[in-house]
Amino acid sequence: MKKRFYSSKKLYKKPENRPDIKPMKPGSDKSLRHVFEKIGTPDQNRFTPDPFQIQALKAIKQSDCLVTAPTGAGKTWIAEQVARKIMQQKGKVWYATPLKALTNSIHAQFSKLFGKENVGILTGDIKENPDAAIVIGTTEILRNQLYDAMYTGENLTFDLIILDEAHFLGDEQRGVVWEEIMIYLPVRIPLLLLSATIGNPFQIAKWLESIRGKRCHVIENHDRPVPLFPLFMHPSGTLFPLMGPPAKGQKQKLHKKVFKFANAKNRPLMSHTRQLPPFADILNILDRYHLLPAIFFLKSRAECDQAIKLCNSNLLSKNPEKKEALRHRINELVSGNPHLADHKHRSFLEQTATASHHSGHLPAWKVVVETLMAGGLLDAMFATSTVAAGVNFPARSVVVLNSDRFNGVEFMGLTPSEFQQMSGRAGRRGMDNIGFAIVLPGRFMDLNYVAKLINSPPLDIESQITINFSMVLNLLMSHNPDQIKLLLEKSFASHLILSGKKKGGKARKKFGTGLELLWNDFIDHMDFMAEENFVTDDGKLTEDGLWASKLRLDAPLLVAQSIRRNLLPQTDPALLAAIIASFVNEKEFTDDPLYNKALPKRLKEAFLDARKGLKPFAIKLLEKGFDAPNLFIQPSLLIYLWAHDEPWEDIVIQSDFAEGDFARLILRTGENLRQISKLEENFPVIAKTARDAIDCILKEPVVTFSNKT
Repeated sequence: MKKRFYSSKKLYKKPENRPDIKPMKPGSDKSLRHVFEKIGTPDQNRFTPDPFQIQALKAIKQSDCLVTAPTGAGKTWIAEQVARKIMQQKGKVWYATPLKALTNSIHAQFSKLFGKENVGILTGDIKENPDAAIVIGTTEILRNQLYDAMYTGENLTFDLIILDEAHFLGDEQRGVVWEEIMIYLPVRIPLLLLSATIGNPFQIAKWLESIRGKRCHVIENHDRPVPLFPLFMHPSGTLFPLMGPPAKGQKQKLHKKVFKFANAKNRPLMSHTRQLPPFADILNILDRYHLLPAIFFLKSRAECDQAIKLCNSNLLSKNPEKKEALRHRINELVSGNPHLADHKHRSFLEQTATASHHSGHLPAWKVVVETLMAGGLLDAMFATSTVAAGVNFPARSVVVLNSDRFNGVEFMGLTPSEFQQMSGRAGRRGMDNIGFAIVLPGRFMDLNYVAKLINSPPLDIESQITINFSMVLNLLMSHNPDQIKLLLEKSFASHLILSGKKKGGKARKKFGTGLELLWNDFIDHMDFMAEENFVTDDGKLTEDGLWASKLRLDAPLLVAQSIRRNLLPQTDPALLAAIIASFVNEKEFTDDPLYNKALPKRLKEAFLDARKGLKPFAIKLLEKGFDAPNLFIQPSLLIYLWAHDEPWEDIVIQSDFAEGDFARLILRTGENLRQISKLEENFPVIAKTARDAIDCILKEPVVTFSNKT
């Protein structure tokens, strides 16, 4: 069955485009009566820790600990209690998360619990109170601190490392960072791992025990704090149980009426092909059965933004007190920020109590939506699947419209872990007796496939370790090649290879039967850097290699080559920011406005000089099989205009970037500039210009004044 989770085949039947759309009316199968009777708020009893929480607290006193429990089960409570104990003993805690939004959320939560003076935050964008007893930060920052500690020989001053959302170890893009942390972390510092979706926790624990020489307890809990009940909404508006009653000795299957619908030749439709369903009617039905608030998971940003336009004010008009509370809270949240006060979605927010949430929005606007949702003031939030991963926005119901998702390259079937991340948002602990996962029919929904996801365990996590130039530079600061080979042999990849013929098959294919493919990749990176005088032939960093190792970026060699060949603007902050933006840009462009008369002459000349000067180096990278990004003028122009105080709205309207994408371009440019500013000892002029450039671009509405470092 697991093969299907990775299949690229379409997981749905494309219905005929028939115009037989009938109005939806509230209705429910009679078998749901006893289920709906459970809806309500649980009694506010005094909090009593669950057995798994007590077990975890006991285990972390003696050893490392990996806790796997459903979303909302109380994993963060464990972290709170451990942090409190260490604080009382005058110790220090590092709490790492994969997402800036989650880092901000945990920082706010811990600041309330322990006092703001005792909690710091490090995300790259924000640096506050870094010497506090508890530091909340992103995993990349923690990994970089481990690099520095290995280089200087200084011990980290922390007494516990907490890795939240530990299943990111298996993330294709960022899993390498988690794996590096686990390999480099001093054995004396206990490690607490928290996750809801790890299929092979004992295998990970055995690996950690093998490289750290100490016990790693696995604490498992499979009970959701709020029971989940899956529903199916028929195009008529009638709700049915998604799954039928379990037969003795058999796997649970689709409810017979849902099965009949799923396999019918001419199924009734909820909406015309390529159109979104009537969300106003759907919300009315959910409200009728007390199933709100709900999070709707949609396929794209555009669908999320379109969805709120299909809602109406009917529900909110029935509750004038909520309407006034919503209006008042929105005014508080957007006060003093004209970009938010005039946001194009504000009217929908106030009139329909619904919101769109995705990465195309400004970070500050997403905070507004998140705050309103967490405060119980919204009826619905329409989001892409990214909101399911790690950020705490529970609702009574989640509504799933598609059985596949876009992974950045192609549409593929949801994995059990992804479905569990989504359904994990259903049911608010302390606020709901029961949560609901509601499945809607449509072009991209395979009901039989979803039925298999319901009861499938999370997928096993595989090693995602990979070699990159930043890793090689930083390891060579403190290790010789032979020592690095021993480090790589401590990788999860190496453990998987040795774990047995069947279990280690994927790892052997990817990394080699003796890790030789991974090691050869390391040698290839090191040899290239030796050719370019960043490394000596015997694997020691040259002077250029030493300062280049401080550039902890996606493309450190390209930036380093630009600096040492004097290809970057030395004294113009806006111009430097503009050129750096072309390095961090991830968007492809087909047009080339380089010879547009409106293009500022200084920008055009600086861009062409950098691109021409870097071309031979980029060609070498490509010939050796390494990546070298295309440099486009469009992002440079946008950053140049922004640094020169062109109005935000004007820039966004004239560009191909959504607000959130442009904000992300600015933040990533700022991070690259921050890395360049570290080179004060070797390149004092451009280091100062980089600091000034940061001030030119990190301003509202991208960040508030309190966020600037």
